[in-house]
Amino acid sequence: MKKTAKNSGFTLIEILVVIGIIAILAAIVIIAINPARQFAQARNSQRLSNVNTILNAIGQNMADNKGVWKCGTIYFNASSASTTIGTSGTDLSSCLVPNYIPSGIPQDPNGGTAIDTKYQISTTTTGIVMVCAPLSSESALGSPTPICVTR
Repeated sequence: MKKTAKNSGFTLIEILVVIGIIAILAAIVIIAINPARQFAQARNSQRLSNVNTILNAIGQNMADNKGVWKCGTIYFNASSASTTIGTSGTDLSSCLVPNYIPSGIPQDPNGGTAIDTKYQISTTTTGIVMVCAPLSSESALGSPTPICVTR
């Protein structure tokens, strides 16, 4: 009687089928997660946090000065026009850093600099201060919406 040798292992076809299934599942997961959208949402969350930080610091400055904004020669004019926060526009760093924002004036996560933080500040005729982030031009989020907070 002859013994037949039994080969154990996977055939090339079986391995290719498993690799194909894994690739399809990976593609489905990547599409479901949508990393571009996740990064865009993270940047918008950072923008919202930054405008709140700036507005809270302005509010603390005003609270410390009995409701009046005091900062050298920087005044918030009652107008609908907004100005850029940064050294090229309204430089708030001398007023808010380090007393109210120890880490420095926040900058937009998508290209803000100390010269142009990309954030805007304005006041209404009734004295309400509004800080806005740039419109989110992230195509992953659909139509852009402004991020503004007021006090």
